[in-house]
Amino acid sequence: MASSQITRIEFMPRVNFGTKRVAAYARVSSGKDAMLQSLAAQVSYYSDLIQKQRGWEYIGVYADEAKTGTKDSRDNFQALLTDCRAGKIDMVITKSISRFARNTVTLLETVRELKSLGIDVFFEEQGIHSLSADGELMLTILASYAQEESLSVSENQKWRVRKNFEEGKPWDCTMLGYRANNGVLEIVPDEAEIVRLIFKMYLDGLGKQAIANRLNEMGIATRMKKTWCQSTISKMLCNEKYVGDLLLQKTFRTDHLSKQTVVNNGELPQFFVQEAHEPIIDRATFASVQSELERRAAAVKIKRGAETVFTGKVRCSICGKNYRRKTTPTGFVWICATFNTKGKKHCASKQIPEETLKSACADVLGTEGFDDAIFAERVAFITAQPENKLTFHFTDGQTATTQWKDRSRRESWTDDKRQKAREQATRRNV
Repeated sequence: MASSQITRIEFMPRVNFGTKRVAAYARVSSGKDAMLQSLAAQVSYYSDLIQKQRGWEYIGVYADEAKTGTKDSRDNFQALLTDCRAGKIDMVITKSISRFARNTVTLLETVRELKSLGIDVFFEEQGIHSLSADGELMLTILASYAQEESLSVSENQKWRVRKNFEEGKPWDCTMLGYRANNGVLEIVPDEAEIVRLIFKMYLDGLGKQAIANRLNEMGIATRMKKTWCQSTISKMLCNEKYVGDLLLQKTFRTDHLSKQTVVNNGELPQFFVQEAHEPIIDRATFASVQSELERRAAAVKIKRGAETVFTGKVRCSICGKNYRRKTTPTGFVWICATFNTKGKKHCASKQIPEETLKSACADVLGTEGFDDAIFAERVAFITAQPENKLTFHFTDGQTATTQWKDRSRRESWTDDKRQKAREQATRRNV
């Protein structure tokens, strides 16, 4: 019997590639319940997929909701890129090119950056690995289609919006007091009372910021459950919808990529519909408010006059805001913008009489009187500090600090104030 011969075969040693660190990116383009459920399903799917794959380490699922794929401001997308740059990820999985980005330039820039870091991006729907030989060519072609699809969707949406405008229907409603129902604005009674209160307070003499402060103190929130501010009050007071009319196409979006909203200054047609819905404010009240808005705007313009040499150069050390010029019964003063609009509890700074400020400048600069030209040339800015201190920051990098004195009660009495006091005394004695 012939003896058997055993031949030993030498195998190449097994190469240990290590564990691949894998993350996923998911996105839905709307905050609707169905879309958010879809996002949750995507997160669950990718979590299971990565954790069940041998040799893969689960890094996480980065998910964005209610954002658009044409923008680069998606928070979790940016977090994903940050972790990639930090060397925490080897591969990214995403559903499709359109979920990753619809802008060809953004897509290719991102993929190329990740490619330079040795990070692969796998697009499931297209079956493309960005690190493959033909990956970038295919991505360029497919991303162009995705971008055209985004443009088509945007144009269709614009057409529907403008069709509604032509028919006198609002596209949506985010204003306090109304809700849109089948293209008609319907009053929300509780919110309508707040609207009427705002118009009344303005006609009673309160300013826009004072109204905002009063509403915040009363614990009344805006439609979006935020605190009130001057700009919100300003928009409400001149909104024609509160009197029952509609001016449509006030703004528009510049393009489908940036989606920047700008004011329509005649670039697109506007549509005006009178008595389109039930008013919250009667026309007489609304007209009175518009007249008062114009009167106050004109008065402010007269009081402010031309910008002075101090404009933008006096800063509050407490809150960081600039001081502004204000007319008072005793003359012009410079006051912190925060203190002026929100009060002492938000900024405990002090107003500075303009003459006092000029005198302090003359002392520090060593001039006989205040000189606009010398001040503008030598002083970069002034920091107004507690205890009446002013720190001058000069253009040559030097600093100097001085302290100003409060005016006495006698000095604060102007001729006008004295005359009014006499008139009041006369009326009391009659």
